[in-house]
Amino acid sequence: MSGPVARSTNLGFFLARAEQARVEGEAATLEHVRERCLRSEAAWTALADKARRSERLRDEELERKAQAAAADIAK
Repeated sequence: MSGPVARSTNLGFFLARAEQARVEGEAATLEHVRERCLRSEAAWTALADKARRSERLRDEELERKAQAAAADIAK
């Protein structure tokens, strides 16, 4: 059962890094540093979105397989 924990941990990590980049961008006094932080935030957010989507699709597939197995047992 380490799989779901790892996925959740990855998602949390991506979200934390996006937040850190946002905070650093807001605090930056140099324009190029602020822009770099904004790009970093966007990249971490995209990774979090992808991880969230993958987790949802994985959960849906597990549910579909469970329903199929239950239908087979009911026959």
